[in-house]
Amino acid sequence: MDGFAAVDFEFARQVLQRGIAALFVIAFLSTLNQFRPLLGESGLLPAPQLLAWASSSKARRRMLHPSLFLRWRYTDRRLAALCWAGMTLGALLVVGIPQLAPPWVPMLCFLALWLGYMSVTSIGQTFYGFGWEMLLLEAGFLAAFLGSGHEPPPTAVIVLFWWLLFRLEFGAGMIKIRGGREWRDLTALTYHHETQPMPGPLSRQAHLLPRWFHKGEVLGNHFAQLVVPWFVFTPIVGLWVPGPWPAIVGTVAASIVIATQLWLVVTGNFAWLNWATIVVACSAIGLPGIGAPSSAPRSDLPWIVDGMPTYWVLLTGIVALLYVAISWPAARNLAARRQLMNASFNRWQLANAYGAFGTVTKRRIEYVVEGTLSDDPGDADWQEYRFKGKPGAVRAIPRQWAPYHLRLDWLMWFLPLGRSLEDWFTAFLVKLLEADAATLRLLARDPFGGQRPRAVRVLSYRYRFSTREEFRNTKARWVRDERRVLVRPLRLRG
Repeated sequence: MDGFAAVDFEFARQVLQRGIAALFVIAFLSTLNQFRPLLGESGLLPAPQLLAWASSSKARRRMLHPSLFLRWRYTDRRLAALCWAGMTLGALLVVGIPQLAPPWVPMLCFLALWLGYMSVTSIGQTFYGFGWEMLLLEAGFLAAFLGSGHEPPPTAVIVLFWWLLFRLEFGAGMIKIRGGREWRDLTALTYHHETQPMPGPLSRQAHLLPRWFHKGEVLGNHFAQLVVPWFVFTPIVGLWVPGPWPAIVGTVAASIVIATQLWLVVTGNFAWLNWATIVVACSAIGLPGIGAPSSAPRSDLPWIVDGMPTYWVLLTGIVALLYVAISWPAARNLAARRQLMNASFNRWQLANAYGAFGTVTKRRIEYVVEGTLSDDPGDADWQEYRFKGKPGAVRAIPRQWAPYHLRLDWLMWFLPLGRSLEDWFTAFLVKLLEADAATLRLLARDPFGGQRPRAVRVLSYRYRFSTREEFRNTKARWVRDERRVLVRPLRLRG
């Protein structure tokens, strides 16, 4: 690989390995804190019931992605043990300890993270049905073959990361072009900052920017997602064209992607989607003079090939060839008229299709859950349950939660987009009536301090950001109106 002599991707490898491992730590932490009340033995959608259903036939078993819990019975304790093990292993990779050993050691560590987290997402049902789950899994699998500090980064694996970035960004861009008209007439971001699932502390300020700025945002997004991803591959030209320019072009392309993702980080709360994209984009950053140790032997056959052990060259080459073979459905999907968004084409969730926000909602509808201790309540007796990330109190400043993922809050945003209330939400209301401690810990505020309410109800409001003048008069960041009762008071029998 003499064409890569002027630049090296050691910096890219360091960011990829440590960044992906850090995201696994956050993912397992989110699971440790939320899986059991949402999906545990007494959760809203109990995973043991899903596993019992899947175990009743081989056909149903194959419908789930591979999971350790298909072999070993699920318990909340085993789930917690898996999360602690994942966080510990991820932290070791962040520090770089496994990378000090031969390349097969970090490989086994990342494959363990990949299989462990896939064991969770496989039974996570709707609470784990997000595109960044499969993105983390795919990135973790590829990171397993980046090697250690004893040899240069395998070129084939670096290129696979470019292919992942291309599918991620170009797929999202094509979803938008083929999706709602608002992306074509440049009005999408006139609404998006206000109607996105979980606004951040600066989302209102972004929403109040001039209309011409929002049109510029959309144009910038189209450029970053439809044009820039093609230039990520330019370092490959360095195999035939001497000099650093191909790698410099790839680095500039990666920097544009990173800049647009940082704007999304500042103005929203998209779990680890933006941070994962930033980490993957770093795969295209080539810096001069930051390579494997100069003492690494070169082309000393048959045991060493370009500074890498022969077995490692063969292994990474085989992985690259197999990845090319399974990437055909994803490549074809990019050109399909009915493009799939966030779709997996195999049980291992590799070489996936990605995309987000093909359409943008223009009105924000929020479901507000209230409870009362009164047997015969009037409007003044009802008090709101407050969520951690979902808008509620009109004066509250939205918090920055990303890259941490608040799964309940995200699904609360999806509820108004459906035609009916989902089973998990009905179970959630029952848990509130029971004052279930684990469920209440998912919320920011229980108005009754652990007491059982006599009844709960659900109201629907339209929310919008206040104007600057409205804020000066009321100090409210949100204005809510169009109130209606969605679920009349519910009580527990007896």
